Amino acid sequence: MKTTAKRSPENTRGKILQAAFDEFYKNGFQGGSINRIVHGAGTTKGALFHHFKSKNDLGYAVVREVIHPHLKARWADQLAHSTDPITDLKRVFRQCLKEEIDNGQLLHGCPLNNLAQEMSPLDEKFRKSLEQVYVGWRECLEAAFARGIKAGKVKKNVSPRKVAAFIVAAQAGMIGTAKNAQDEALLRQTGQALFDYLDSLKP
Repeated sequence: MKTTAKRSPENTRGKILQAAFDEFYKNGFQGGSINRIVHGAGTTKGALFHHFKSKNDLGYAVVREVIHPHLKARWADQLAHSTDPITDLKRVFRQCLKEEIDNGQLLHGCPLNNLAQEMSPLDEKFRKSLEQVYVGWRECLEAAFARGIKAGKVKKNVSPRKVAAFIVAAQAGMIGTAKNAQDEALLRQTGQALFDYLDSLKP
């Protein structure tokens, strides 16, 4: 009985976070509805505000506990021990491209970039929370390219930091323009251009 009671609030909190992510992803943070989040989580407003002080507090938690772990699993974890970042990045990009097309994510774009575009100018805490995710993404790429140089898989004159910053910015732009155009072909075209750039970094 004690175990069930202990797990119940955690389970409710997790359901609220996932419902909030879905709502903010589809309708933006400002357009996101607390009523729809509560309905999606199968809970009450009282339960939501027991776990989160405000809608903004819920938004920060979505960035920290849903978006950040997802991107970490997709990028940092897969590149954590890579010594051939060009090959491994292209593999991860292909996986992401397939998932985004198969899951219909092209319609809504990148959840991290969406929130950055919407909320960074409006809320400094949001901006800092989002920047922590971007920093982690850039750092994992920078470390992978540094290992790639040591392993002889990347040109010695390449700057891992500059390459990492460019790749993160390029992907955000690729997904954003494809979202606006609603065009899979555009996403594939820009993806191939990025692959050409990565290949140019080989010795």
